[in-house]
Amino acid sequence: MGQEIPPTPNPQQRVQDLQKMLQEASYAYYVLDAPNMEDSVYDRLYRELQDLEGQYPELITPDSPTQRVGEKPASQFVSVRHHIPLYSLENAFSSDDMQTWQERWQKVMPDANAEYVCELKIDGSAIALTYEHGILVRGATRGDGIAGEDITQNVKAIRSIPLRLQLDNPPPRLEIRGEALLPLGSFEQINRSRSQQGEPLFANPRNAAAGTLRQLDSRIVARRKLDFFAYTLHIEDVPGNLNLSFPTQQWQSLEFLHQIGFKVNPHRQLCRDLSAVQAFYDRWSTERHNLPYMTDGMVVKINSLTLQTELGFTHKFPRWAIAWKYPAEEVPTVVNAVTVQVGRTGALTPVAELSPVQLAGTTVSRATLHNSDRIAELDLHVGDTAIVRKAGEIIPEVVRILADLRPAGAVRFQMPTHCPECNSPVVKPVDEAVTRCVNPTCPAIVRGALEHWGSRDALDINGIGEKLVRQLVEANLVQSVADLYDLTLEQLLGLERMGQKSAEKLLAAIALSKEKNWARVLYGLGIRHVGSSNAQLLAEHFPSLQALAESTPEAIASVYGIGAEIAQSVHQWFQSSDNQALLQRLQATGLQFQGAIAPAATKGNLALAGKTFVITGTLPTLKRDEAKALIQQAGGKVTDSVSKKTDYVVVGEEAGSKLQKAQALGITCISEPELLQLL
Repeated sequence: MGQEIPPTPNPQQRVQDLQKMLQEASYAYYVLDAPNMEDSVYDRLYRELQDLEGQYPELITPDSPTQRVGEKPASQFVSVRHHIPLYSLENAFSSDDMQTWQERWQKVMPDANAEYVCELKIDGSAIALTYEHGILVRGATRGDGIAGEDITQNVKAIRSIPLRLQLDNPPPRLEIRGEALLPLGSFEQINRSRSQQGEPLFANPRNAAAGTLRQLDSRIVARRKLDFFAYTLHIEDVPGNLNLSFPTQQWQSLEFLHQIGFKVNPHRQLCRDLSAVQAFYDRWSTERHNLPYMTDGMVVKINSLTLQTELGFTHKFPRWAIAWKYPAEEVPTVVNAVTVQVGRTGALTPVAELSPVQLAGTTVSRATLHNSDRIAELDLHVGDTAIVRKAGEIIPEVVRILADLRPAGAVRFQMPTHCPECNSPVVKPVDEAVTRCVNPTCPAIVRGALEHWGSRDALDINGIGEKLVRQLVEANLVQSVADLYDLTLEQLLGLERMGQKSAEKLLAAIALSKEKNWARVLYGLGIRHVGSSNAQLLAEHFPSLQALAESTPEAIASVYGIGAEIAQSVHQWFQSSDNQALLQRLQATGLQFQGAIAPAATKGNLALAGKTFVITGTLPTLKRDEAKALIQQAGGKVTDSVSKKTDYVVVGEEAGSKLQKAQALGITCISEPELLQLL
């Protein structure tokens, strides 16, 4: 076991020695699972470090073991944009799906041969870690993949996440991706404690991990003992004078992550072909039940990082990785009734009301039936015994009906011909599976639009929830999102359980929403197929409402990541006279309908159209995001890696390996003033 540090009269040296020894002890205990120091010794040295830092606060460093847990709760979480997007993974459910995936990426790179890395898919919560010069400076939730919430203080409370990397002469910035998880033992202990205190139990470890990460008090996070497995490494702008050698393969990346202080899941395998991948999958389909944490499949990645870069991404997924999921648990239960919900787009969704049953760790009493085509395919009768599972182990759905158990006299369910909310006739377009209410004043559509408008990723209006929205619509105070901005204090005070302070806060939150940016407003409009990520892409390329409204479907579809279906949906939405009237009212309220640097993207000024840029190093006056916005708003495209398709590399101070690669490929390198000249 470890030895204590002999006392020294130099407080600074003593603090440094204590920090180093405690960091090493924590790494040995939480990462290597090989303790090198007795608990009593660790506690005594930790208290000594606390005392010294209390006497000499100038000696406290961000990576000190005492800085893992904050002294007081945070007031709120701040939204932060990821340096590199966190893409979700495409799912496979069979060996045929895997073969299709392989054939698909091979069409992009027909001459490439690849081996695969198989890793267990941990059932937790993805987080992104940023290290600058080896020190942890930010931890963020995945969010929508483009932006997440800054949970740095909570991340520090996870003992298996190093505050300082074990890496001499580290690069300016490293991005680490991984999974925060709650081991089964900790999960059971938490639920026992909550049961004793009369608190609701967590449904499963994944939900508990996600909820824990969003605690404002990091002391709660520390008590719940989350763990962390790292699985992805991104290295940006390594200055040439560092002379560092970094991995060129995913397998090497995992080894490297372990070497610099991270816990990496040991159950992984390098596979030469899909038959070896199949063997790994088959082995863990049963062995996974013996693990001390939840896993719902495995992730298969192409090993070569160079090939990963060349394959790139679709608008949703990386082409070089896929999640092969294990079959979902299935259980039988009785369909007692079918109800029909109406969503904000008017879509009618039938829902099976079930006899409660335990499924994948939760009690399930309702399951989606999707649409009328699915009901016809199932031949569903009320009273049937249904086989239910969780799609993606999240959303309960009916898989099939056991017709032999159908009770006598059971009635086949038919979709309604009129909207259950407003009694208007419903329609089912021939090219769609969804039945819709097309009455724009339908209370369900209005409620859905209002809830969406006030949601966190849209206008983020604090206080706009399901209950209040229902009150506003039933009182006929609000029939569209524009009506929110006409509400008065007197009207709100007339609502049940609405006090003076609550009403004033709501009006203030509505007024504050006028400051939200154009991308959020665009997302809030609720255009079909336009999620928050797509809204951000569209707002970057069409920096004003007018520019987007006047664009053709072809121009919209030309935006990287926006397909023809989304483009057509956007174009059609702006052609509607009802929507045009809504926009006129919203513009009159003072909402933001253009970006901060709109003039650069006006027609006839797309100076960089069709050109691809890479930015490296620190620019003299522009931040990287500002330079990127200028390029995109002038029609250019900005990527993270240099390739033969790159037209220009914008070079700042301390430019790294990207500059070297650009020079080797003969790509034009320009300075910030030269970029501004091009613009």
